[in-house]
Amino acid sequence: MSLFIVDQDLCLRDGICVAECPSFLIECQTADAYPSPIDGAEALCIDCGHCVTVCPTGALSHRAMSPDDCPKVLADLLPSAPQIEHLFRARRSIRTFESRPVPRDLLARLIDVGRYAPTGSNRQTVEWLVVYERDEVARLARIVESSMHSPSTSPGEARRLAIAKGRGLDRICRGAPHLVVAHTPRGHEGNGVIALSFLEAAAYAFDLGACWGGYFTGALNSWPSLREALAFPDDRVAAGTMLVGYPTYRYDRIPLRKEARVTWR
Repeated sequence: MSLFIVDQDLCLRDGICVAECPSFLIECQTADAYPSPIDGAEALCIDCGHCVTVCPTGALSHRAMSPDDCPKVLADLLPSAPQIEHLFRARRSIRTFESRPVPRDLLARLIDVGRYAPTGSNRQTVEWLVVYERDEVARLARIVESSMHSPSTSPGEARRLAIAKGRGLDRICRGAPHLVVAHTPRGHEGNGVIALSFLEAAAYAFDLGACWGGYFTGALNSWPSLREALAFPDDRVAAGTMLVGYPTYRYDRIPLRKEARVTWR
């Protein structure tokens, strides 16, 4: 098919698709004309689907998707502003986890939320690596920790590592049963960070705990031995690692934070 097809029986010729196309690829040549692609639009389109999903009558079908492919937005399922505000204030970084595993289908749902995060030019270059087995997470954490006892390790961090080891605690992966790594081509890491941020918020909403695994991400991007252990692709960069599991403890209150430092121009 061409870039898109307009059902003239449904089209209101209201110009919404023209206004919302992020690449300015749709035009109405006269006030009474139906929407049409500009010259060269097929090569320039990023297949974001905004034209399909913004049309109130479902009149436009795109080469990448039709209105029937796209689920309706259900207004009664959308949270209120106070609910969203409370969710983001109440979520905590969880560092103590129960031993029971999270079902695979629930982890898949979290990743499915993450894939709807925005990406630059709709490139959707984020891919996912899940280390599911708890014993494998622990083994990988030991690999990372064994490489951290070096002269470059700060005194404060060396102390914290020693205390954790003395108590039989895993400071690298915090005893989490699962790791979720978002990885991208080099230069696209921001897309992976945004996707993991979506996943973290969803984890809290699903009654799970999550925490960013900075040590693991740094090691995965730096140490060939860890990349080899995970068969990590040479042309990919770990944008971030999320430790995921059921939290041992629940937080009853929201801690204080510094006031936002804002400069208005």
